[in-house]
Amino acid sequence: MDMADQLVRSAGDGDVVGVDRLLGQGAVVDAPHRDGRTALDRAADPGHADVVRRLLAAGAVLEQPAGEYRESTPLCLAASRGHTAVVGILLDAGARTGAQGRLGYVPLVMAATAGDGGHPGTVDLLLDRGADINEAMRNRTALDWAVRFGQEAMVHRLLGRGAIPSAETLVTAREHLGHHPERRSKTERIAIALLAADVASGANQEPGTEAGDPA
Repeated sequence: MDMADQLVRSAGDGDVVGVDRLLGQGAVVDAPHRDGRTALDRAADPGHADVVRRLLAAGAVLEQPAGEYRESTPLCLAASRGHTAVVGILLDAGARTGAQGRLGYVPLVMAATAGDGGHPGTVDLLLDRGADINEAMRNRTALDWAVRFGQEAMVHRLLGRGAIPSAETLVTAREHLGHHPERRSKTERIAIALLAADVASGANQEPGTEAGDPA
């Protein structure tokens, strides 16, 4: 096994001592494993915060291709897994919160919609660090995606943090009901929350404008 493969394996195992040793012996921090994945990629995916910190200190590129198909970035991987500590380290190092990777993933959307209910702590950290709550990924915001997946708690969380529902968001709620009629009660609660937020945002509009439309 060559030095690059050893470094990537140690990073993926969370072996910070091994990573330090290999870097000290001259391993190139972003040299890929034979499968194409790098040490930072492999460390961010399972959430090895100390290894991520060490690799960044050694000069690992923040927004490098990551993931099984090189479709993501370390920040998006960590956000989608709910590794809040790693997300914080990457942000401290200067990682952007906007769309990134060859598929234009948005870290906030990834954190909000992963799994059954998203990762609330990671969502809060991203928002606290300046992520745009209304940034779209594939023409849908984090709120739109949460509605689409029927994630009631995340919908309430995003609305509480200032997400602005649009007409399309309500359409998404109706589509969700059509696809999942067994979830009618949950979907109706989501729709009520969206309508209440829409009315509230409309009450704060300048005279002569409508909720959801720019002044």
